[in-house]
Amino acid sequence: MPANVYYDHDADTALIADKRVAILGYGSQGHAHALNLRDSGVDVVVGLREGSASRAKAEAAGLRVLPTAEAVRGADIVMVLLPDTEQKKVYETDIAPNLADGNSLAFAHGFNIHFGQITPPAGVDVWMIAPKGPGHLVRRTYEEGGGVPCLVAVANDATGKAKQTALAYAKAIGGTRAGVLDTTFEEETETDLFGEQVVLCGGLVELIRNGFETLVEAGYQPESAYFETLHEVKLIVDLIYEGGIAAMNYSISDTAEYGEMTRGPRIITPQTKDEMRRILAEIRSGEFAKEWIAENEQGRPNFDRLREEAAKHPIEEVGARLRAMMPWISAGKAKVQDVSGG
Repeated sequence: MPANVYYDHDADTALIADKRVAILGYGSQGHAHALNLRDSGVDVVVGLREGSASRAKAEAAGLRVLPTAEAVRGADIVMVLLPDTEQKKVYETDIAPNLADGNSLAFAHGFNIHFGQITPPAGVDVWMIAPKGPGHLVRRTYEEGGGVPCLVAVANDATGKAKQTALAYAKAIGGTRAGVLDTTFEEETETDLFGEQVVLCGGLVELIRNGFETLVEAGYQPESAYFETLHEVKLIVDLIYEGGIAAMNYSISDTAEYGEMTRGPRIITPQTKDEMRRILAEIRSGEFAKEWIAENEQGRPNFDRLREEAAKHPIEEVGARLRAMMPWISAGKAKVQDVSGG
């Protein structure tokens, strides 16, 4: 059964016109939500921890910045856009003591609610607006008059208006221009983690690295390997994004399409799909969440080691050198690091 989809005419920003929204965090999503809300006429404050490196960026953008607890205390809607691993601690110290019945506690990802790291009081609305794109895209498309599709979910409707409030918020950040789909905290969390791990990040990155290594180990130039296994990914993904797999196949050569259909299943095999099922089971059971929470409690030793190893991969050096020769790739685009931060 298709999900309900909501657009501009389904949402009324008047519901939040007299409310103050506290955006906690000024990272990728935080800066986009705060700026889009402000430009939609919503009263916005940014809540940051003392000493945050993001304070200067937020203030330079014309936003009012307050310590996290103070921002929550004066807000009607609190949107938590902190890293998953920081949310529980900040909730306990700065958010929970300052919530009042009738407030909205909002999220852009369901991890901490779904896996029981945060348990809000019964008198507070708990909802989610999750843009299906990175923050810089949420901001850029809004400025261009468009929007990024979002998901909406309600975990607790204390006021009877949680869904309407969430949709009003979504409209104010541009989401209803593209469409807002109904979901649940459970579905959003589990499908989001699965997509990241199996396809969008984990699967794609390993496919790229292994393809690059196979060509270089066979004696081909690293530069040629980079172009064929990484650089051209964007060309193919853009075609799929714009028209689906069928449109991509129409646009490529018959040779490429035949190779895709006959060799692709040799790379992504039934055994690969079995592993996908195992990964999904780890997500649904909470095993992955427990592992990731424990990793952070222990100071991230494995995470830091894996990140360091990835940064040293030869494809990074080759890529940096080649991208420096193609300045048009980043021309006119602000670096995410320059507009947002931790």
